[in-house]
Amino acid sequence: MNTYNCYKVSDGPPRRKVGMTRQSVSGIHLFRGEVPIPYESTLERDFLIRMEAVRSVLDVISQPVTIHYRVQGREYPYTPDYLVHYRQQGSLPGYGRYLPSELVEVKPKALLARHLGEWKPRFRAATRYCLENGLVFRLMHEDRIRDPIWENMRFLSRYRRSGVDPVLADWLLEASRRLGCMPMRKLVDACCFSTWGPYGKGHGITAAWHLVATGRLECDLFEPLSNSSVVWVADDE
Repeated sequence: MNTYNCYKVSDGPPRRKVGMTRQSVSGIHLFRGEVPIPYESTLERDFLIRMEAVRSVLDVISQPVTIHYRVQGREYPYTPDYLVHYRQQGSLPGYGRYLPSELVEVKPKALLARHLGEWKPRFRAATRYCLENGLVFRLMHEDRIRDPIWENMRFLSRYRRSGVDPVLADWLLEASRRLGCMPMRKLVDACCFSTWGPYGKGHGITAAWHLVATGRLECDLFEPLSNSSVVWVADDE
């Protein structure tokens, strides 16, 4: 346990046991289909889904630290929900400048409005801790989480685990490399899936969205996704 000016910090594994409550839904989210990260509410789950869309996000750690702070001589513990680390190199949007890691608290707007006066001391302690350690403290509520990008990630989640023939995926990727950026529908049409081999156009659309969901094809996630969305091969593919 490290001691600081007006608070102390406990590092280690997640500080709270994740479980079902009457007020929320708890569980495990497979971040990018690989890393299990616990959540304690549907809003926390949606935050994790939203973070999957940010390609500069390298890692998300649940309940990374407990900060002990004092109010009128009494000590209280505070455990923020997540620590988000970012990549610092490459050519993706946002790169080329330093992206500090973020200590994140996820709370509904109604709760923040109701309890802000009560919670201000813990948020101030977290802000001081971040300033001393090169981090940024961020409050995230539903308006900042459930945006068009989140809606797109929900759409893509149904395709992430779709069973796709590797040959079909390679056809799409090679066609995208050769033809460049184009709408999803035209990419599938260019591969002649209606007549070529055992695959129909429906298989091609499913495979293409699977490639987007797994990051092998890219598109503009700030706009609503459809078969008219422009796609291209990911830089690292």
